[in-house]
Amino acid sequence: MGDHPMHPFLITPKGDLLVDLGSATNDCEKQNRYPHSPGNDPCTEKMTRGGIWRYDANKTDQRFSPAERFASGLRNSEGLSLDGGGRIFATQHGRDQLREDWPELYSARQGQDLPAEEVVELRQGADYGWPECYFDNTQKKLVLGPEYGGDGGKKIGVCAERQEPVASFPAHWAPNDMKIYLGKTFPKAYQGGAFIAFHGSWNRSPGPQGGYNVVFQPLADGKADGAYIIFADGFAGALKDPGRAAFRPSGLAVAPDGAVFISDDVHGRIWRVTYQGGNLDAAVASSACACGRDPSNQFR
Repeated sequence: MGDHPMHPFLITPKGDLLVDLGSATNDCEKQNRYPHSPGNDPCTEKMTRGGIWRYDANKTDQRFSPAERFASGLRNSEGLSLDGGGRIFATQHGRDQLREDWPELYSARQGQDLPAEEVVELRQGADYGWPECYFDNTQKKLVLGPEYGGDGGKKIGVCAERQEPVASFPAHWAPNDMKIYLGKTFPKAYQGGAFIAFHGSWNRSPGPQGGYNVVFQPLADGKADGAYIIFADGFAGALKDPGRAAFRPSGLAVAPDGAVFISDDVHGRIWRVTYQGGNLDAAVASSACACGRDPSNQFR
């Protein structure tokens, strides 16, 4: 229960079952989402939430306990995927309400633009910063959150000991799924990179809401290899608003033939994206999915 009740999972070729247990709170505050509420220190929630747990996919009757925690400091990791080298990557939903809860430290624009959404490489025993830290996508570093003594972005404190992301994205876009493309039918520039489905924001006011799209993040040797591009857009229609968007990207899958599937959780629609001689075509309501063309000239 709590803020993030879903439990996405990934099974690796080695038989590891990796399960996300998202946080029950926004930032482990003593009063969840309450202005000026300090964070619990230590955040005992991290013993049972806010991380990735590992089990054996070949066994039954396993029981949950803190001992199976594989990685921590992840507020909500809904997208899990493997690259061709066996590395494990996860998305991270950044925290909310910096401006609403701490208006003396953050401007309205900062509340709109902070913190970043993330992709991290999962490593056993690593801590990615939540709840003490958030990734400032202007300064490109982890900084201390106000619930733990932060001053609006200058103090680093324990964040110097936390793991920074592989890639970052605009705030509050809500990365709900990720698949690293290991197929061969899309152009070479796509191979080995990550498709990320952004469900769309509700909390970028007073600016316009964002996300409601699918982006592509090039990767090489476990690191970002250039800036992300918008791969597919137009799902929301005229209104990028959670209550009025026509469609909201939610899930991704890559088929054995290399096609990419994009699912929506408003009307249950699924698009199948294929590559045909220089064009990426989306079957089913193609007018709502403006998919990119061959990006070979955009990447190194």
